[in-house]
Amino acid sequence: MAEPLAERLRPRTLDDYIGQQHLVGEGAVLRKMIDAGRISSFILWGPPGVGKTTLAQIIANKLDTPFYTLSAVTSGVKDVRDVIERAQKGRFFNEASPILFIDEIHRFSKSQQDSLLGAVEKGIVTLIGATTENPSFEVIRPLLSRCQLYVLKSLERQDLEELLQRALTKDVVLREKNIELNETSALLRYSGGDARKLLNILELTVESAGNVEPIVITDEMVVNCLQQDPLAYDKDGEMHYDIISAFIKSIRGSDPDAALYWMARMIEGGEDPQFIARRMVISASEDIGLANPNALLLANAAFDTVMKIGWPEARIALAECCVYLATSPKSNSAYLGIDAALGLVRETGNQPVPLHLRNAPTKLMKDLGYHDGYKYPHDFQGHFTPQQYMPDALQNERLWHAQHSPAEEKLYERMVNYWGEKYEK
Repeated sequence: MAEPLAERLRPRTLDDYIGQQHLVGEGAVLRKMIDAGRISSFILWGPPGVGKTTLAQIIANKLDTPFYTLSAVTSGVKDVRDVIERAQKGRFFNEASPILFIDEIHRFSKSQQDSLLGAVEKGIVTLIGATTENPSFEVIRPLLSRCQLYVLKSLERQDLEELLQRALTKDVVLREKNIELNETSALLRYSGGDARKLLNILELTVESAGNVEPIVITDEMVVNCLQQDPLAYDKDGEMHYDIISAFIKSIRGSDPDAALYWMARMIEGGEDPQFIARRMVISASEDIGLANPNALLLANAAFDTVMKIGWPEARIALAECCVYLATSPKSNSAYLGIDAALGLVRETGNQPVPLHLRNAPTKLMKDLGYHDGYKYPHDFQGHFTPQQYMPDALQNERLWHAQHSPAEEKLYERMVNYWGEKYEK
């Protein structure tokens, strides 16, 4: 059986490697280490199909070093220990440490990762890990601290176009066929910056054409061949968190166009609409707050609407709320206020409640002064009278600081009228 196109075209040297010039270009950090003939342990973090495994193999070939590979999906602690033992027995004193490449290292359990620590510390192996997930969440801290972290990027359009041309002109199978690449938009869109996926799609498209001569590749041909959603969106993966982060930051930054775009990305990717609605309820409290208290009401109404009517109509309620939140004035004074209050509580402990604020349901409590001196605000003009509400040791502390939006200015002015100098500070 013939090798897949992606495997036939796998680069063997850095000169053939496409992309990641920030790491392997002239003068870049990995290039310098490779040229010097010595590398330290590191982890490659990036999306699928950007060359993590290929780069590890190129490094091993360049350094002429024993190269061991483990997949975190199929390997256990025993496999790790076996490889480390083989590496230790097969190494001579002055040789560089064998390279242990672990694909999808984020799938290793804590005990599996712990079993690597000693070998990495002692230099028995040089670890190269590859992961599509954020290592700070998935790799234990002791192991992460012993490795450099290098971030690989999705391949850019020019990288993918170069790869297509290389496939058509260099591959031993495709170069024998009469292939005309009329359009590339669908190929590039469906690949999502993933070189392996791009080559797989190209190979599938060519095979679907049969014995036709010439094979003319168009966007329509690619779409008809694949018949699938090209959006890359893993609800349990890194992109999930990146897109929701972009969505919330677009609302916070008052950009309704960007907020709608990122929400559309989530919807098309199959995100749970309740998750989107919940995030907007949080945003209404955290980022808009007292600048427009109606935002929280609308966000809750949007959440209720999603629960009641479902797709596809619920998208309209979500869009209405999204635009309203993005175009609302912003204030995080309540958010900062509660965090400041929590910080004060942790710092000062359980301060006693002033006696006049305590309930006095028994005679003993009344005799001890509970409730004595409390002023009932509704007995006074304007339903307000000054009195101490904070604990004695904290009575001069300020936690809520108004911000300058029209709605919040009214609240601030009321507090100044009530409390005078306390709120003028």
